[in-house]
Formats: sequence, C-alpha cells, structure tokens
Amino acid sequence: MEQLERCGRGLRAALAAGRVRRRLPWLLVAIVLLGSALKDGDLVPETPMRNKRNPLNIYFVKMAWAWTFWLLLPFIAVTTYQFAETKYLYGPTKSALTALRRLSALLVGTAVWYVCTGFFMYIENLTGTCSTSGKLSEPHRLYATKQECHQDNGIWNGFDISGHCFLLSYCALMIMEEVAVLEGLSIDLNSRLRVVVNGLFVSLCFLTMIWVFMFLCTAVYFHDFSQKLLGVLIGVAAWYGTYRFWYLKPFSPGLPLPNIPLSSKKYSYSR
Repeated sequence: MEQLERCGRGLRAALAAGRVRRRLPWLLVAIVLLGSALKDGDLVPETPMRNKRNPLNIYFVKMAWAWTFWLLLPFIAVTTYQFAETKYLYGPTKSALTALRRLSALLVGTAVWYVCTGFFMYIENLTGTCSTSGKLSEPHRLYATKQECHQDNGIWNGFDISGHCFLLSYCALMIMEEVAVLEGLSIDLNSRLRVVVNGLFVSLCFLTMIWVFMFLCTAVYFHDFSQKLLGVLIGVAAWYGTYRFWYLKPFSPGLPLPNIPLSSKKYSYSR
C-alpha cells in the first residue's frame, strides 16, 4: 500500500499546475508530424509493434474505449461523491445527483466514439474501390462496402481516417481532464477509499501512458499522414468541444470538481 501511495503522490505531482493537460494536445499533434516524417523517410526500425497482432494492440487498443470507460466509471463516481460531500458540504442525495451528472460525461464520450467511428467507416466506404485481383490499379466497382470486398478476399482502397489516432487521443485527453480532480485537492478520505482512489488514479495514469505509446506506434508504422492528422484533429476537437466549451455550460455533465476553469485553479497538495 505504501508503494501505491508513493506512486500516486508522484503522479499527482507530475500533474501539478495543469502542465500535462495543457501540453498533451500539442504533444499528440507533434507525434503525428514527427512520426509521419520518420515513416515517409523509411527511418523507422523493425519492431514487434509494426505487427497489428501485437498484444498491446489486441488486448488494449482494440478495446480502448472499454478500458477507459470502466476505469473512469468508479473513479468519477467515488471522487465526485466524496468531494461533493466533504468539500462542498452537500447532503447524500445532492452528492449522488452530482456524481450521476458527472458520470453522464461517459455517455457523451460513448456517443462521440460511436458517431465518429461510424463516420470514419462511411467515409472509407464512400471513397473506396475494391480490387479482387489484388492490384489497386484494377478496381472492381461492384462492391459497396469494405466488408463486402473483404468477403471476396478483395483489397479495399479508400480514405481510411485513423480511428486509432482519434480514439487514443480522445481517451488520453479525457482521462487527463477527469483525473484533474486530484490536482488541487488533498485526498483526505478514509483509508479504504484512499486506497481505492489511489489505485484507480495510478491505473488511469498508466493507461494514458499506454494510449500515448500506442498513438506513437500508429504514427510511425500505419496510415498516411493526412489520415493520421485528420484522426488526431477530430479527437482533439471532440475533447475541446466538450471539456473546453460545452461542459462550461449549465446544462451539461459539467467539469470535474472543483468546477473551476483550468486558468483560474488554485493548486495545493497534501504531503
């Protein structure tokens, strides 16, 4: 438990003053630019991460939203309820309603994920052609979708916006916003809840590191530059439109407590 506490304290210190949150969007865009340049210049070494069947891709990236959703769900519920009750002196009923309101951010995230991935598939189907001979120069135009083409062992050539760049950037930015609840608040919960919050916080931070690492792998090994750039820009736009615009409005899930914009937060740390 002491190691978990020490790890959580170190990670909270790394989030001090919101520097990570401010710089992460720019870091993701820079990764796409640099990674694409390395890929186009054929300067990337052969590693197991070039294989789409690598374990991190299969067991984490393919289920990125599920991992993000199920770790954020208890974290948001516990921290919002406890902080609403202890810091804002809300009663149990109002604290529970506040927690439910904040949890609706996960429903918004699910809708963003579903709509955007569906849009990406639509664009790929709309712009693609199928070649059953395996030669892209001889397209077969009788196939309406990528799935139909693959059923006949064809090759589909369409504009494939990087779903990985979109989802990994959006998940990483969303996690950083939600764990920011610990930036300006000491964890003065009872010992059991303290362990739970610290465990979830550390897990979310390491999950974010995995997302950023796999985002880097996508940037240097897969997709064309325009596909990756558009993917990350949509991810950043989805984050900005929610946490920097809509969630500031009264009728929204709201920002993580304390509900103060990043630029005006006062940061103080326990131990």
